[in-house]
Amino acid sequence: MFFNSIDFAVFLPIVFILYWFVVHKNLKLQNTLLVFSSYVFYGWWDWRFLSLIVFSSVLDYVIGLQLKKEARPTKRKLYLWTSIFVNLGFLVFFKYFNFFVDNFVEAFSFFGRKIKPNTLDIILPVGISFYTFQTLSYTIDVYKRKLEPTQDIISFLAFVSFFPQLVAGPIERATNLLPQFYKKREFHYSKAADGCRQILWGFLKKVVIADNCAEFANQIFNNSVSHTGSTLLIGALFFTFQIYGDFSGYSDIAIGTSRLFGFDLKQNFAFPYFSRDIAEFWRRWHISLSTWFRDYLYIPLGGSRGGIRMKVRNTFIIFLVSGFWHGANWTFVVWGFLNALYFLPLLLAKKNRSNLNVVALNKTFPSVIELFKMWLTFGLTVIAWIFFRSENLSHAWSYLNGIFSQSLFSLPTVRPTYLLILIFFFIIIEWIGRHQYYAIEVVLIRKPRAVKWFFYMLIIVLVFIFSSETQKEFIYFQF
Repeated sequence: MFFNSIDFAVFLPIVFILYWFVVHKNLKLQNTLLVFSSYVFYGWWDWRFLSLIVFSSVLDYVIGLQLKKEARPTKRKLYLWTSIFVNLGFLVFFKYFNFFVDNFVEAFSFFGRKIKPNTLDIILPVGISFYTFQTLSYTIDVYKRKLEPTQDIISFLAFVSFFPQLVAGPIERATNLLPQFYKKREFHYSKAADGCRQILWGFLKKVVIADNCAEFANQIFNNSVSHTGSTLLIGALFFTFQIYGDFSGYSDIAIGTSRLFGFDLKQNFAFPYFSRDIAEFWRRWHISLSTWFRDYLYIPLGGSRGGIRMKVRNTFIIFLVSGFWHGANWTFVVWGFLNALYFLPLLLAKKNRSNLNVVALNKTFPSVIELFKMWLTFGLTVIAWIFFRSENLSHAWSYLNGIFSQSLFSLPTVRPTYLLILIFFFIIIEWIGRHQYYAIEVVLIRKPRAVKWFFYMLIIVLVFIFSSETQKEFIYFQF
């Protein structure tokens, strides 16, 4: 079920009414309703994959209880590795099986041996990368005694399957989200209104910005050999805004929807394209995944505590794994490798935590130096996104060669003026609201009611104008 579908437009009000007006006096019934609703939401794609999420949930629930009872270190490690092996085993099988088989065959072909592989027609379960990491965080935190294991299986099932963030994040930690299922939740108009504003902004990002950018980005990337360098650059820029609008838009809708039900999720995007270096970019882009890898992979490997060799090793491991997490294609691995190269000089110079505050704090405009740093970081990010978007490595190299050719200085053949204007105003609003949780959180709070409602209605009109008859799925559903 897509957020931008008629199905969800019917589903959400029904669940909302039942939640606040029928079962609101009983916390257990509220949580049960969320579990049932979440399974309906997830099963809308393919009900067969419900067995996977139920199995993973029950497994980690039981392992959590066993970890509490067990004091022997060897037994505790056995329980932990059972959870890791089973959960990652499902992920590897469904997401990477054919990738490994194809690369195994290709490796033998390189030495003149031809093998006929037996690949499977495997369908990737939607959101498996997200809920796998979410449930793993629970088991690991219980193992490290950072979290008391729950005995309330309904709350745990609701935590793993919570429908607003189930299929594309944010990847919530059990330490933040699970306790919220234990507490009685009261309806607050201000919280719900704030959630609706964030949902509205998320839909603008997705429907108006991302979907329109996707149309032209796909047109250019799918026929890259026939376009000039300037047009290819335009295509790369459109994809850059497409993936940001698409993914951060989903996060905004997910977080806003959660607030309608009394839950607070962590911020997942913090205006990453205003970053002044690549380290700041990764503190602001897909925050829930970046911090997950930091806490459960980078720090256990030693983080930045060792010598230069360990720092370099850990940096490349974290970015390569992050790239591979996104998909079974060498383009994602190279994308991760590029980001590691971008990040490494900052780490070695101990400047990876230089830009912790919002750019141009308490100022209207950035300084010349800040502007240059933002443009440089943005440009490096665009180059990396080309690998992320390309079908394969040869496509990415030919695309880059096409950009850096003499035709770069010619007029682009694709010039959708209306979209460029929309992106321009979108950037301005994001810049004005860059100090906030999301761009329009408090920008208009002190304005007259007529001004606020005019702005909200303008967004609604734009969403309806640019809505497509065919639903366009979110990019990160494929991951």
